[in-house]
Amino acid sequence: MTRNAAAEIAFSSEQGKANYAAALRRYPAQAIVDLKAMRDNMAHLVAMVGGPASGTAVMGVVKADAYGHGLLPSALAALAGGATWLGTAQAHEALLLRQLGIGPDRCHILTWVYNGTEVPFDELIEADIDVSVGSLPGIDAVAAAARKVGKPARVHVKVDSGFGRNGFTPAGFDAALAKLVPLAKEGVIQIIGQWSHLAVADSPDVPEFVTSTDRQVETFKEFTQRMEHAGIAPQIRHLANTAATLSRPKIRFELCRPGIGLYGYEPDPAMGEPGDYRLKPAMRLQAQLGTVKDVEAGHGISYGRTYLTPDNTSTAIVPLGYADGIHRSASGFDMQGAKHVNKPGGPVRVMTVEGPRLYHVSGRVCMDQFILDLHGSAAELGVAEGDTVELFGPGRGEQFLEPTADDWARAADTISYEIFTCLRNRIPRLYEHAAEVLDAHDLELLDPASLL
Repeated sequence: MTRNAAAEIAFSSEQGKANYAAALRRYPAQAIVDLKAMRDNMAHLVAMVGGPASGTAVMGVVKADAYGHGLLPSALAALAGGATWLGTAQAHEALLLRQLGIGPDRCHILTWVYNGTEVPFDELIEADIDVSVGSLPGIDAVAAAARKVGKPARVHVKVDSGFGRNGFTPAGFDAALAKLVPLAKEGVIQIIGQWSHLAVADSPDVPEFVTSTDRQVETFKEFTQRMEHAGIAPQIRHLANTAATLSRPKIRFELCRPGIGLYGYEPDPAMGEPGDYRLKPAMRLQAQLGTVKDVEAGHGISYGRTYLTPDNTSTAIVPLGYADGIHRSASGFDMQGAKHVNKPGGPVRVMTVEGPRLYHVSGRVCMDQFILDLHGSAAELGVAEGDTVELFGPGRGEQFLEPTADDWARAADTISYEIFTCLRNRIPRLYEHAAEVLDAHDLELLDPASLL
């Protein structure tokens, strides 16, 4: 009998059970995504900014394959929760959303990262996708594409309010206005938005960073004034990411862009935990154990002998590695094997005869697998090949034997965003509660084999 340390799956039908069985045969790990949690997260964010009548719209940011959760299912869940905008960094994902059936009658889509000399602005304009411009060559390329297709481009002017990434600086903005104003008067472009990114809005515990965010807000407002004075006042302004949406109501303006909040996480543990903001993580990552065997004390585990078993024990293989997106930096070292370095690896919840236990990656994460020291006999613990273990989910944290993506981020010295977005597509994405969240038309847009 195999044991299961992960949450029970909410199957919607016998076909859902068959889809799950097929996924198990296909790959020894699965990312289970709860579309109801995602919809409810978005609905909560929409309500937080005042609802549909507030004058503040909400964008579901679904860039990077929706932070690894799956582009189309996540976009549909965001729309079901009340989002009226979708955002993708790359143009190809914006175009794909239109091609997959999310038309301009359904929502606006904004895209903003590109090589201005090659991006298919003509296709974006024809598909009614809004584009960001933050460079002089970008303005020229958008204008040329708009003339080519005979349709005005919907433009959002990106300004650098202090982030130091994309966008026009205060010193370079006059040159941008000199190009934008005549193009807007000619009707080649429509000035839809003005926007920027905040650098440290997710660090309310650092007074210096709070002051820095205040400066960015004031700089952003100064850009607005310059656009108004030039006669191209933006229809909407958007500055608030998840952190600012949650904590700075005065800068929600006409549009907010929550990213990580849609997927159920706070932007930074310094802000608290997801539950503090009534958000629920939407993804859980599970795997089925490979080889389970007994080894003697002092046995080296994985490359480099960075972990030596302190006693006679059993080990278990988790068949996920850095080729799947499991960070090598989440490896675990022990004092005797790693020259007095004691570093716990990423946490894994395992079910035993005595209930759930939490183990950590032992030794280095390999390309396709990592190893757990069970600190005891697998036979006595009831741990066997084929058992389902959970790497992370919407739990309370490893102190409660419920590991989260934040826990893995700490083990890997990174952030939860990277834990999700690095997960490779060879891990099947399977979706719970799809029929509860989406109408019949939207359900038909999804791969039926992915629905639980």
